This record gives sequence, C-alpha cells and structure tokens, in this order.
Amino acid sequence: MIASSFQTQYGIRLSRDLRGMKWNEFKALLIGIGAETPLGRIVSIRAEEDKEVLKHFTKDQHRIRNEWKSKRAKELAKRMTEADMNAVMVQFKQMFIQMAGTEGGKEN
Repeated sequence: MIASSFQTQYGIRLSRDLRGMKWNEFKALLIGIGAETPLGRIVSIRAEEDKEVLKHFTKDQHRIRNEWKSKRAKELAKRMTEADMNAVMVQFKQMFIQMAGTEGGKEN
C-alpha cells in the first residue's frame, strides 16, 4: 500500500528509487501522503469518528474500520497490567454504587 501510494502521489517507484533515498526523506514523504492515495484512504477510514459520515460507509469501509478498532483494542488489552485492570474494576464498582444511589450498601 505504501509503494502504490508513493507511485500515485509522487511518481516514485520504491522498488527502484528507494536505493538512493535517505531515511529522513522517506519519512517526510510518507508523512505527506495525501488522502487520495490508497494508504491515505485506509487511514481516513480507520480514523473516521463522525456518525453522519459513518452512516454512509460501505460494507467494506465498515469492515476496514472495525478490523482496525478490534486490533487496537487487543493491543491495548495486552499492555494492561493486572494492577491496571484492578483499578478499572474499582472504578466500575464505584460507578455502579453511585448509579444505584447507595454507598457501601447504605442509601444516600
């Protein structure tokens, strides 16, 4: 996808033109990839949060976005420690106690 995006936007064939390119130049070009390129379209689909725009997504666009969100959630879960999970559970407990209008089993 990166190669096709470089070809689309810059006319650069990475398989041929990458040899003489410095890393900083490659990074600058990659950062500048526009939304009209294959990579740019995927990035914009993954990042979309506007509910009105999401309503008009195709089935494939929803699939791309959902796969990305699922992958990100799994990565986050892997990084969460047991202490982090316990802290979150304490917060959930407090939230449910407040929603029920009780604290420690007593009415407010």
